[in-house]
Amino acid sequence: MSKALSHAKIVPRRSEDRGHANHGWLNTYHTFSFANYYDPRYQNFGSLRVLNEDRVDGGSGFPTHPHRDAEIFSYILSGELTHRDSMIKKGAEGMQGDDFYRMKRGDVQFTTGGSGIAHSEQNESDKQVHFLQIWALPWARGLTPRYHTKTFSEDAKRVAFLPILSPLVGGKGATPAQEKAAEAVLPDTIPIHADLVMAAGIIPVDKRFKWTIGADAVKKTEGRHVYIHLPMTKKGSSKVRIDGREDVVLSEGDGAFISNVNAGDVLSVESVGEAEAEVVVLDSD
Repeated sequence: MSKALSHAKIVPRRSEDRGHANHGWLNTYHTFSFANYYDPRYQNFGSLRVLNEDRVDGGSGFPTHPHRDAEIFSYILSGELTHRDSMIKKGAEGMQGDDFYRMKRGDVQFTTGGSGIAHSEQNESDKQVHFLQIWALPWARGLTPRYHTKTFSEDAKRVAFLPILSPLVGGKGATPAQEKAAEAVLPDTIPIHADLVMAAGIIPVDKRFKWTIGADAVKKTEGRHVYIHLPMTKKGSSKVRIDGREDVVLSEGDGAFISNVNAGDVLSVESVGEAEAEVVVLDSD
């Protein structure tokens, strides 16, 4: 198959080359430098700063910890993860909302660290939780801290790439009213303080999804940075081919850095394994 985007540079990031740590309760893989894993080649890609694929045992998790000046989001693949703001006491949570939410598959929890926020993420079930934790660099420091939680349709993800995050309406110059309204450029997505769009798709075997770079939602239109990740969800049975290139067939846990692309370019992702492929797209400035 010929390359549809012959001008694009596509570099695989193989799963076995990622940073890895197994703490017993936490088995984690790092696409970028994080914690005790450092590689100067993998510091960020556009605004994308962290992509960790984590498995946390039941009854374990991340106790209350602070964040600031980062956009942080968790994408749940299986199991349950409880997000709780530091002001919410265990046993006195009340209704689920942005400050407290028991996340399951299909859910995304989003945190603007901004000027400072503290929360916990705990697996309070008896089964392992598998999720992606992703950080992006915001376009400004000292933003007002905020949470968002939203559920995204499995059925919609099986039809096409489903947008999950898109830039806040107003961009870098957003007014206080726009910040409070927290409206994203793309309908039914979570707003992010970055020129970044996240999407996810579940591609049936032998089917191809297409992603239009920038999704008509971004400010920077030339020289975008797109990262594709194939999580480890099907015990090694999923594979995808990027842009029809035989040298860019990704196995589970692999990713690909895509550069020299512009808004409006159409990137194809084809499921070529023995099981459907859940694919995450991170389209950054």
